[in-house]
Amino acid sequence: MFEQGLFITAELRVKDDVSVDEAKVAIAQFCQGMNSEHGCSLAVAMQDNNDPRRFIFWERYDDQAAFDAHFNAKHTQAFIALGYTQLEQAFETHLMETGAGQ
Repeated sequence: MFEQGLFITAELRVKDDVSVDEAKVAIAQFCQGMNSEHGCSLAVAMQDNNDPRRFIFWERYDDQAAFDAHFNAKHTQAFIALGYTQLEQAFETHLMETGAGQ
């Protein structure tokens, strides 16, 4: 099970003028880079079964500092520079705490 941290769920859409197959290669490389980041313990992208241009990313960072560092990473800047996708929405969440009386 996961430890508490900063969890990110992001929806990205491949732009209409970009090949989905080409974008998938870039997304796979991007996730590989994220998984090598210090403080990132999960980075996975899933492709929507009904809309092949829609991808959902799940990421887990140890803390806000690790997430902030993610945006300065070379692979993140390279992926953004490609311009293959647009961010539709993103959520920052944490594990639900359970206990007596809650």
